[in-house]
Amino acid sequence: MINFKPGNNWTLFLDRDGVLNHQKEGSYIFSWDEFIFYDGVIQSMPVLAKYFKHIFIVTNQRGVGKGLMTEKDLHHIHRNMQKSIELAGGRIDGIYYCTELEAESTCRKPNTGMALKAKEEHPDIDFSQSIMVGNSFSDMEFGRNIGAATVFLTTTKPVVDNNDNRMDAVYKSLADFADAPTPSSLIFSLI
Repeated sequence: MINFKPGNNWTLFLDRDGVLNHQKEGSYIFSWDEFIFYDGVIQSMPVLAKYFKHIFIVTNQRGVGKGLMTEKDLHHIHRNMQKSIELAGGRIDGIYYCTELEAESTCRKPNTGMALKAKEEHPDIDFSQSIMVGNSFSDMEFGRNIGAATVFLTTTKPVVDNNDNRMDAVYKSLADFADAPTPSSLIFSLI
């Protein structure tokens, strides 16, 4: 049984596109002008900040690796994203991204490189007290690979098999996940 209590050592890993912001079908978010938060995300971040000791973004960003945008463009997006969240009273404790194209890259989800980098920089992370929230099965496999609980958001895939063993819980959006009335119901299906 998972004993989830706000303020303890729990860590939240969030994918970016399709979780925080609208994903661009068949392409990438190239600039801040294209970055559009999902409804309720900004308001959800202060709620999640109360529940989790650490909140990290872990995101594959092939657009940089393909030369379609620069790392400077990516940093500009992330600075503005983080500032918007902080102005609303939320926080992001770290942003980890992988620009490599090869599936075998250790940093590319579902491989664990980004989580290991986060743990290197924040040694108190306990992966067994972590939740990975994403909108792809690669995110769910990443969560499983680090030993975290997994939450699937149906933002870009409205129909999923709720019995898929890669997912511990399914929500429509990050706002729905954060709006669970109590920490125990936040992960009701993880127990």
